[in-house]
Amino acid sequence: MPIDATNLREDYQAGELLEADAPQDPFELFRVWFKNAQDSKIPEPNAMVLATITDQNTPAARVVLLKQMDERGFIFFTNYESRKGQELAAHPNAAAVFNWLKLQQQVRIEGRVEKVADQVSANYFKSRPRKSQIGAWVSNQSEVISGRDVLEAEQKAVEEKYANEDTLPRPAHWGGYVIVPSLIEFWQGRRSRLHDRLVYRRDENGAWNRERLAP
Repeated sequence: MPIDATNLREDYQAGELLEADAPQDPFELFRVWFKNAQDSKIPEPNAMVLATITDQNTPAARVVLLKQMDERGFIFFTNYESRKGQELAAHPNAAAVFNWLKLQQQVRIEGRVEKVADQVSANYFKSRPRKSQIGAWVSNQSEVISGRDVLEAEQKAVEEKYANEDTLPRPAHWGGYVIVPSLIEFWQGRRSRLHDRLVYRRDENGAWNRERLAP
């Protein structure tokens, strides 16, 4: 049965994004928007769609969780041997999108991707709940398995192996990536589809230049 979504419409009226209210540093604006998303009680405001490039030069996308942001960029953690890890190893560029529907806001990010320092990954892994640490050891992410019983058996084996350990060691195949942005775009929904779009592009000297885009 076909889906007809032609009459699903929302008239955006939640806010505005004007140059007078936008700082020259996009990281500063992102911090403000992210805090607003947290304060508004949006479920998992750190969820972002991450797009990578396959060996066939086609896009692949999935949702990951932002865990840190520093002066370099946006950090997430995953299995380095997963499909996205292999794609990032071959093509170390990515795009990410945050979509906060309650606030009628969106942030797009484009840039190169690098592994974070081992100590950064180790520190974050240590902070994770024990069950999440176990999960990182159990799952050979993106590999085909015969059934859920494979995961459950491996989980039991890992739990027994580290039964006397308060925290597990970080697997060598698990750690963080940072998206070092060359472009960050902020989108605020407005009435009549005349949305506000401010895009920041980094020049060769590392300075950010801001422009308004037509919606």
